[in-house]
Amino acid sequence: MDLTDGDLDCILVPAAPDTASAGSPDAGARSAPEPAVVVSGLVKRYGRREAVRGLELHAPAGRLTALLGPNGAGKTTTVECCEGLRRPDLGSVRVLGLDPVRDAARLRPRVGVMLQDGGLPSTVPAGEVLRHVAAMYDRPRDLHELSSRLGLEAFARTQVRRLSGGQRQRLALACAVVGRPEVVFLDEPSAGLDPQARLAVWDLVRELRDAGTSIVLTTHQMAEAEALADHVVVVDDGRAVAAGTPAELVGGTDGGTLRVALATGQSADDDAAALGRWLGAAG
Repeated sequence: MDLTDGDLDCILVPAAPDTASAGSPDAGARSAPEPAVVVSGLVKRYGRREAVRGLELHAPAGRLTALLGPNGAGKTTTVECCEGLRRPDLGSVRVLGLDPVRDAARLRPRVGVMLQDGGLPSTVPAGEVLRHVAAMYDRPRDLHELSSRLGLEAFARTQVRRLSGGQRQRLALACAVVGRPEVVFLDEPSAGLDPQARLAVWDLVRELRDAGTSIVLTTHQMAEAEALADHVVVVDDGRAVAAGTPAELVGGTDGGTLRVALATGQSADDDAAALGRWLGAAG
C-alpha cells in the first residue's frame, strides 16, 4: 500500500537540508562542544493548569540524558516543546542551537523523534512506513539490519492499526533512528515491551549513544535510567527537582543514601520531599 498525503500528516519527516546555511556562523558553531539541547525557564500551560513550571535542562552533546519521573510530571510536554510540536508559553528551547518551532525545517533532517503514541499512519503496513521514512534521508541505516534487530520483519506486512503496543513502539523507534540523526528524542521507548524486546531496544539505544548521538529519553523507570543514562534529570510536578548521574542520584555503596544536586529555585525541603515521594513510589 502506498502512502497518501493524508498519511504523511501522521509522520514527522525531514524537510530538504538547508544547503544555503552550510557555511553560516551557525554551521561553525555546531562543532563547538555545547549542549545539544538547552531548555531555560520553560513554562507550558493547558488552560489554567501548568504542565511545566520553569523547567531547566541542559543535555550534553553525544550523551544520553534521561528525564525521570512519574506519569503526569511534565516529561512528555517538555520533549514535545523540544521537538517543536508545542510552543512554550514562557522560556526558551534550543536544539543544536536552533529554535524547534521557528527553525523546524532546518532541524528536521538532523533530529529523530519517537512519540509516546507512535504518531504513525494507521492503515499503512509497518514495513512500508519504515521504507518511506528511510527514503527521506540521504544516508539511511540499512533497513534489513534495523528491522532484524528490532524484530520488525515478523509484522512488516501488517497495518499499523493491527499492531500490538510493543510492536508499534519498536516501529516508532526504527523510524526515529533510521535517518542517522544527530539528536534523538525517545518518549518512553520501552513502554509495553516484553523483556526480550526491551533488551533489544536498550542495545540499540546504547549503540547510538556510543556512536556520539545526543539522546533525550523520558522514562518513569529508575532501572531504565540506570541502565542507559549518562545524566539524569528528575522531574516532578512540572519542575526539575534533581540532576546528576544515576550513581549520584541513588548511592550504591552507602546503604542507599540519596545524593542529589537540587536543580530548582524552590526550597531544598520542597525539592527533597518531591524527590523522596517519587523515589519511594518507584521503588
